[in-house]
Amino acid sequence: MQRKRFIVELGTGADLHGMDVTKAACRAVRDAIGRSCLCGLVEILGKSRFEGVHVAVRIACPFPDQIDEEKVLAEIPIGTRSLTAVLGGMLADGICVDAFGRDCDTIIVANAAVTVSVDPSSVN
Repeated sequence: MQRKRFIVELGTGADLHGMDVTKAACRAVRDAIGRSCLCGLVEILGKSRFEGVHVAVRIACPFPDQIDEEKVLAEIPIGTRSLTAVLGGMLADGICVDAFGRDCDTIIVANAAVTVSVDPSSVN
């Protein structure tokens, strides 16, 4: 059966000192899921049962081919997961402090759209 969207949440993350697109993407996903309370899922599916839940992550960042998909998807605590990375985000001028790492004069920003869907046949 076709999944039904339950929630879509947006997040932003940055790596200030290192141009690590995966770090920025992970922070964007944490930002999105950190502002979501999925109490409806718990009430519909049961407190510890999340069968039929799928979480789709879409990341927009300057270097989508450099994202470590496993690390980003590890930020999602429930359900099956998928990731799509597209060109977007932002590069901004930063300030280089040698102690903070290489390539630290450019800030990399990633945006995340996290969509939680439910398979209706898994509902009690």
